[in-house]
Amino acid sequence: MAPASPSAPPASAPAPRPADGKREFRAAELAEAAGITTRTLRFYRERKLLPPPRREGRIAWYDEHHLARLRSITALLARGHTLGGIADLMDAFEKGRDARTAAEVMGLDGALATPFSDETPVRLTPEELADYFQGEVTVDNLAASLDIGYVAIDGDEFVHTSRRLLEGSAELVAKGIPLAAVLEAGRELRSTTDEIAALFARLFRTHLLPLQNTTDPTELSDLLARVGPIAKQVVEAELGLALDRRVRAELEEWLSGRCASGDESEGGSEAPDAPDAGETPGAGASSAP
Repeated sequence: MAPASPSAPPASAPAPRPADGKREFRAAELAEAAGITTRTLRFYRERKLLPPPRREGRIAWYDEHHLARLRSITALLARGHTLGGIADLMDAFEKGRDARTAAEVMGLDGALATPFSDETPVRLTPEELADYFQGEVTVDNLAASLDIGYVAIDGDEFVHTSRRLLEGSAELVAKGIPLAAVLEAGRELRSTTDEIAALFARLFRTHLLPLQNTTDPTELSDLLARVGPIAKQVVEAELGLALDRRVRAELEEWLSGRCASGDESEGGSEAPDAPDAGETPGAGASSAP
């Protein structure tokens, strides 16, 4: 009797572990774990919404990154995003891996620790990021966030550099300011604050560091930790004074414009002329017999 021809292992057979030990799925297993049909999975693959699987002969093996991507697609669809928009976002997501590392965004790539910032980085899935900004996470806005350095991509998640910046930006968007405008303001603000930081850095290097008798990184960090709050206090005070000046001027200009437009609209309807002195109303008309 002829030997049986080799066939694919049954679906119930355990998936072989790749070299890194992470779990892998066949197509049917992945679809079941993601809560979709295998037909939908094939459609997503055809639309380039998923990276190619690992091939072993005729079998396609998917991993946990594919599962995370499918869950993000499902969540974004539920939030009103189109498949075309999701494809563009995922493409920007993949390209963004080369923009900045998570370590750079979180400030962990330097040998010398500087104690000025106490910001807390935030990890977000793509759908969580979309929730923060009410559907305004477009390809252009995502590219701007990556370029400014607000976010980086780590695995299947975004890493935002600061919870305070994230929540502050989301609050501005919730109040009606477009995310694109918030990001453009953030880009300008980052440039301006970088110049302020350069000013203090020159002060420290020119006048403070020459007084030190050590090059030990720990001792220098301790020194900066003592002067850091002074620099931030000065900047906060100057910012408050500048906001008072600028916002007051803008408000006064806006109010004067409103008042002027109101006066013009009221002046459009003129009151009838008053009769001359000594003239009785209706004097020009014939009197009754």
